[in-house]
Amino acid sequence: MMQSDKQNQNLEEIIKELCACNGLSYEKVDQEGLKITALEMFFSGYPKMVGMKYFRNLTKLTLLGQRIQEISDLEHCLLLRELWIAECCLVKIDGLQKCVHLEKLYLYCNEISHIENLESLTKLNVLWLNNNLIKNIEGLHTLQNLREVNLAGNLIEKIGSCLDFNTQIEILNLSANKLSSFKELTNLSRLSNLKDLGLNDPQYGPNPVCLLHNYVIHVLYHIPHLQRLDTYNVSQKEIKILAETTVMKKKMYYNMHVKSIYRQLHDRLEKLKESKNKLQNLPESKIKLFSCNVKHLERELAELQMLGQTSNNKYLKSNNLETEIPVHDSDDANKEAEESDLEKAFLQKINALKERITFWNRKLDEIEKNYEMEIQKKKKSFNLVVQFLLTELETVGNIHFEEGLSNNPWFNCCCDLIQSRYCFWDFRSYGIIGMKINRIFRVHNHILRLKYEEKFQMFLEKEVFSTAEHYKEKVDYLFYVFNPELPVNEKQLLQLLEDGLQSLAGHTLPNTKEAVLLCNSLSTCECPRIEFLKNQANTEGKNSSEPVESFRQGKVIIAKVFLGHSVPFCAMNPICQVNYPGANSVFRPWKCLESDKSTPDNKAWSRLEWRKCDCRLQQYEWFVFDHELVLPEYVAEFEYTTLKSTEGFILPYDLQRDDEVLNMQPPVKASTKIACLDEKTMLSVAKASIFSQVKVLNLHGNSLNKLRDISKLKRLQKLIISFNEFTSLDDIYDLPNLEYFDASHNHVITLEGLRRLRKLRCFDLSWNQLKKIREEINILREHTPNLLSLDIAHNPWHKTASLRLSVIGRLKALNILDGVVITENEAAEALHYIARSNITQVSLLEYSRTDEESPPVLSVLPCAKILSQISKNKVDSQTHLNNWYSMITVLDLDDQHLFKISNLEKLEHLRWASFSNNNLTQIEGLESCLNLEELTLDGNCISTLDGISKLTKLTRLSVNNNHLTSLERHVFQNLSHLHYISVENNRITSLIGLKKTYSLIELYISNNFVSTNQEIHHLKGLTNLIILDMNGNLIVWKQDNYRLFVLFHLPSLKALDGTAVDPTEGESARDLFGGKLTSDMIADRLGHSDFTEMQELNWTASHIRTVELVPADQFRNVCSVNLQNNNLTSFSGLIFLPNVKVLCLNYNRIESILPRQKPPNQPTNRQQLYQKVTSSGYGQQGLSKGRRDAAFVGNLPPVMQSLEVLHLGYNGITNMAQLQLSRLKNLKLLFLQGNFISHIEGLEGLQFLQELVLDNNRIKMISEGSLAKQNALLALHLEENQIRELNSLQPLVKLQKLFLDFNRIQELSELEKLEVIPSLKVLSVHGNPISFKKNYRPLLLLRLPALQVLDGTAVNTEERMRADYQTLEQVKQML
Repeated sequence: MMQSDKQNQNLEEIIKELCACNGLSYEKVDQEGLKITALEMFFSGYPKMVGMKYFRNLTKLTLLGQRIQEISDLEHCLLLRELWIAECCLVKIDGLQKCVHLEKLYLYCNEISHIENLESLTKLNVLWLNNNLIKNIEGLHTLQNLREVNLAGNLIEKIGSCLDFNTQIEILNLSANKLSSFKELTNLSRLSNLKDLGLNDPQYGPNPVCLLHNYVIHVLYHIPHLQRLDTYNVSQKEIKILAETTVMKKKMYYNMHVKSIYRQLHDRLEKLKESKNKLQNLPESKIKLFSCNVKHLERELAELQMLGQTSNNKYLKSNNLETEIPVHDSDDANKEAEESDLEKAFLQKINALKERITFWNRKLDEIEKNYEMEIQKKKKSFNLVVQFLLTELETVGNIHFEEGLSNNPWFNCCCDLIQSRYCFWDFRSYGIIGMKINRIFRVHNHILRLKYEEKFQMFLEKEVFSTAEHYKEKVDYLFYVFNPELPVNEKQLLQLLEDGLQSLAGHTLPNTKEAVLLCNSLSTCECPRIEFLKNQANTEGKNSSEPVESFRQGKVIIAKVFLGHSVPFCAMNPICQVNYPGANSVFRPWKCLESDKSTPDNKAWSRLEWRKCDCRLQQYEWFVFDHELVLPEYVAEFEYTTLKSTEGFILPYDLQRDDEVLNMQPPVKASTKIACLDEKTMLSVAKASIFSQVKVLNLHGNSLNKLRDISKLKRLQKLIISFNEFTSLDDIYDLPNLEYFDASHNHVITLEGLRRLRKLRCFDLSWNQLKKIREEINILREHTPNLLSLDIAHNPWHKTASLRLSVIGRLKALNILDGVVITENEAAEALHYIARSNITQVSLLEYSRTDEESPPVLSVLPCAKILSQISKNKVDSQTHLNNWYSMITVLDLDDQHLFKISNLEKLEHLRWASFSNNNLTQIEGLESCLNLEELTLDGNCISTLDGISKLTKLTRLSVNNNHLTSLERHVFQNLSHLHYISVENNRITSLIGLKKTYSLIELYISNNFVSTNQEIHHLKGLTNLIILDMNGNLIVWKQDNYRLFVLFHLPSLKALDGTAVDPTEGESARDLFGGKLTSDMIADRLGHSDFTEMQELNWTASHIRTVELVPADQFRNVCSVNLQNNNLTSFSGLIFLPNVKVLCLNYNRIESILPRQKPPNQPTNRQQLYQKVTSSGYGQQGLSKGRRDAAFVGNLPPVMQSLEVLHLGYNGITNMAQLQLSRLKNLKLLFLQGNFISHIEGLEGLQFLQELVLDNNRIKMISEGSLAKQNALLALHLEENQIRELNSLQPLVKLQKLFLDFNRIQELSELEKLEVIPSLKVLSVHGNPISFKKNYRPLLLLRLPALQVLDGTAVNTEERMRADYQTLEQVKQML
């Protein structure tokens, strides 16, 4: 009683204090309290909420700095709109259920650990729960009017989908929590109204994620509508563009690398396929040989049986007529016995051959099985690398995986560590005799490392070690122990490497709920797994050899572990922190081997007890309580070496047995092969006289490719044409009684033409070349409706994985397929498969979404795939009835076994669609989807892109792994927005169709058949193209300096074939290919590559340095070439043009016809680069000066023998001999004006030269022999030189024109020397000193009687007579 009175007294004191703090009289609180709408109390130690019944109209209550531990007494305040209980001691949110009008709730700086009991506060706008002990965001799903949420300063590690219902949130503060993953931040992108986000608010502090690289970029990209981030204004458009641009670059970079990985995978798979084909050659040849022999023997046996029946019929007929002699009866009986023995021999050999066929088929199956296993290994291996890259992208590089190389020190250290912890004796019982490390990845996890270092540093600060280095002994590298009964997939492995080595859901081992299990021995990790797989295989009744492959491949995570205070395991205490106070880790010896010993009949132990090592004594397990002190640093993949079995090997006995069977009696008779089948031959083979008698026709083992007139055999029931040369069966039609048809072992590529075989029951099409499933099965379904048995094995079908179900589902009468009986379950599965292969309303509703915007996700997957995985915006057909079609924007129909795109006519707003990994052969059904922006059709059988030409809004197109052969122009001419094309792993030969895709940024066309340089020229107009992948095309190894060639013609590229372009590569490309005139350049200008009709080549002022026109024969009709104003130093590739008559090379830098040979000392960088370009003249071994002079003087082989006119003006030529002009044997006109020539030389071989132009040079004299061989010369131009003397002109006996203007001739005696040229008709000496003398003209007229023009003035008769008279007068005077 006294205690109750005391409590009441305390409550009364609290109410009094509350009244005093708010200026109220306690005595009048009953009356005044109803008028109060706001109360507040600050830092008064208020222990409990009481007296609220006096304030029923209260709308705001503020309690700060009190000692309140629970919310109470508010059930009276039903009008409360704002509540502050901050900096108190609250441990739980409760007592607010009645405050349904509450709009603002401030509960910061308390000790609250859970968000709970707020469901009824649906009007809440503001919620502050910062600075509490909250670990999870929860209990907010009904508060859909929240505008402001403050959860800063808590212990929150994950966001998840907890805020998905609170879409009205505008201000969110999550600073100073434990958010460490970018993936968690992406969940905030679904808050479409979020404008202010705090993750590193200076008032509270950062999350670990804020310390990561590219944190701001990541947030702004995923939440583009954000206005403020961490109190900073980020509303500027430039900031958003920068973030988006940075992310797009990263996505392009990683997409390029992912494609490189898949390309490498493709190459490896192709090698595996080649290896498989080689291994299959022997079994296949054996099967064909034995099959051919079987069919030969079956035909001979049938003939034998037919003869036996015929003789029996004759015998019965003779007995009836009683005309046979008894002796004949005895002979017939003997004959029948012989025939019976022979028939048995036939059957015996046939059965033996079939046994060998079965044997070799089994070998084929083994090869195929091993091939499939290797494929799965490769795919799994490469897919892991892809997942690593995608994780790097998602974390914006904060998690990076580095694959180890043999020259990496850390790689070798890891190998040594693993090998040192492998014990042969532990694995010997499983048939394992060794191990091989395949690869090791180093894990660079920035966030886990920060956590590890922070915890490690905290531990160091708390502890005092005896020596400075003692703490290092507490750090070790240990193996993470997986649950042996649950294999870890890629997703789970990535989760461990990204989030740390915490226990995976459902993978928890005993005693590891509170600790991370690690060990220092490979045996501890692997032996339990191997034992489990072995027992599992035994339980399932598998062959003892089968489980070997399942455990041969191993994987281990190597972690850097700080063990701290480590204590031994106590059997009485389960492993949890409570049982080992003060310990950071617990260790125990591995007891696996001892426990095995107690197992009865344990053969493994009996072998292991003889082990010769003490590894078992050093094998320990560790249980580390704090997972943040376990840092995963390496992932190693290894393979066990096992004892090899003889399975799959071909032994000598097998081959010997083949020979024995082939040599069995009776031998196969040799027969002449029929090449052409006519009516007579047909009847002869069938052993009939008329067509109506033919029921069986066996044409096995001939050379037939046609069966003309076969349709005349209307009664034909059985037809065998195996082992012939048929490519089609279009002659097989209108055979109403045909029941059995064997067309195996031919080259049939299509069933088109096969028709009207209604009674056909058995059809053998094995060992042909059929590929198209849908087309061939449709033909069979239409024309062979009663088919019961079909064999289509050993054809190169497309999409073999779905072949059997597809055939069974479409040929419903079928009972046997490929020799295997069809079960009821299989038939039902096939029907379900076919039902799924059509696009229906159900599939549209299931695989579509209605999102209007593409999500800001760091992924290289198609947008349709991303949205189908993360979006919840499915179509509600019930609500929208018939209008739901138009709402669909996303459609993901990958892996649906589709044979045709249909029923999309109403999807007019479809924007992102994917139809990958189906059976499509053409693009159809998209005519109405004109808003389509992204289309993915990877992994189909499409051969043409005709169906996309009207999709004008298309921006991304992916058609990898199909059968495309070309990229047609008309398909792309209207796709002006296309910026991404991926057509890898097809059969494309030309890129001309992409010539006008000017918006193209990324082009992936690896592993196709592009082979010519011209194809690169088609891309020259694509100035936006920055990523190109051409790997695996013929051009890569056909084109010399392929990479530099592409970079020269496409200078805008930033990455080529998966490798970034270095700036120095651009310089090297310009050095190597700059100024090179090629066939591709000409074709690019002409628009075609047919040069056979070209007669002129005009390419002036283009900085050309070399010419490479190959093949030169294509330019055989070119007779005139003009390459003025370029940078040629030689004739280069022009010498190979066979019929050029006129060549103009004025204003170049010609030094010689062929490149001059340079001395080898000190070559320049450009010379080194040109070493592989023979036409450039660089990089060739030079000759000494003496040898070089000898080379010019010597007899060089002639070139360009059709050349008649050569222009070499203004080339800076100084030495005519070095030009090698003598090689131009048929040259008639030579122009060398405007050079620096001082001596006339090197013309010895130009015997047909008619005109020589040497104007504007530096010639001082005509040396003896300079013009010795020019007896055919008609015109010589030597204007503007420095000639003083006119010597050595005697050989010019036919010269008619001589131009000597503006030289230095002074003496009349020099003009008299022209008398040696009696045929001279035109002479010009204007501008010489001699031209100023009055008597030079008469003198010349007198000396040159044939002269007709002098100094540009015609010589008339009067002038000549005057000259003669003047000369006569001078003679008289002399006399």
